[in-house]
Amino acid sequence: MNFISNIANFLQDLPLAILISEHESLFPWIESFHVLAITMVIGSIFLVDFRLTGIAFKSFEFSTFSRALTRVTWLGFSLAVVTGSLLFISNANTYLNNTAFQLKFLFLFLAGLNMLFFQFISSREMSVWGHPDYRVPPLGKIAGFFSLTFWLIVVACGRWIGFTL
Repeated sequence: MNFISNIANFLQDLPLAILISEHESLFPWIESFHVLAITMVIGSIFLVDFRLTGIAFKSFEFSTFSRALTRVTWLGFSLAVVTGSLLFISNANTYLNNTAFQLKFLFLFLAGLNMLFFQFISSREMSVWGHPDYRVPPLGKIAGFFSLTFWLIVVACGRWIGFTL
């Protein structure tokens, strides 16, 4: 754990990290953009998962619907990575030792694995899922439900971090 602690110390001693942690309004601005980015990610993923699970948007052909939201998801995810990294370096040791932060990253990892599972196993016949006489296969629906669950936990843990630092 000493190696990880040394890296955390290095990160939070960077001039940018010090600026973020000591500037009165910089952290809240970055955090606001982080929340906006997460909203883009979660919103677009939930729309796709609602279609995938059959909760909503059943009249839309799945692959077209999913493709249309992919840019929003990746833009939001990219912004979330940048802003989250900036927030992290401002107090890296504290974040690394925070249970909510650790759980957030565990469930981010699980959401990523679920996405890989969906892309390489569940979605093989995705092009026909939107046709009226074809239903999303059970593995696709299961991946959608896991995605909804994992991302809800990521958001809950993210909110929990702010109350446990």
